[in-house]
Amino acid sequence: MADTNTFDLQIVTPDRIFFQGDAQMIELKTTEGDIGVLKGHIPLTAIVAPGVLKITNGEEVKEAALLSGFLEILQDKVIILAESCEWPEEIDVNRANEAKIRAERRLKGTDSGQVNVTRAEMALRRSLVRIELAQKTGR
Repeated sequence: MADTNTFDLQIVTPDRIFFQGDAQMIELKTTEGDIGVLKGHIPLTAIVAPGVLKITNGEEVKEAALLSGFLEILQDKVIILAESCEWPEEIDVNRANEAKIRAERRLKGTDSGQVNVTRAEMALRRSLVRIELAQKTGR
């Protein structure tokens, strides 16, 4: 018998179906703030901000680095179209640290050339999300 407190969750990235299955709750960041979604949530469309996505189903909690995209909440279904989403074991910590250093250098103005501050800030946020999740899971 199916759990009546769950909804269908689909997370799609440009290169794969990242996750498809049941969830009792998800938690993620949007451009408007943090959001938690349970079955029966009001319909909503939101822009995803870089952060850690938590998928809860019973006692199981999965976490992933969700870097940007769109969230659509329907009656019994949630769809996330993500630019990028990574499980902790998929994160290259060295690469994330290098990206963090590059972004910080750009923001400090020590890189030559014109700096796109918004782009550098987003790169820094994405690298920090990856590092945070990797550290939480002991990688």
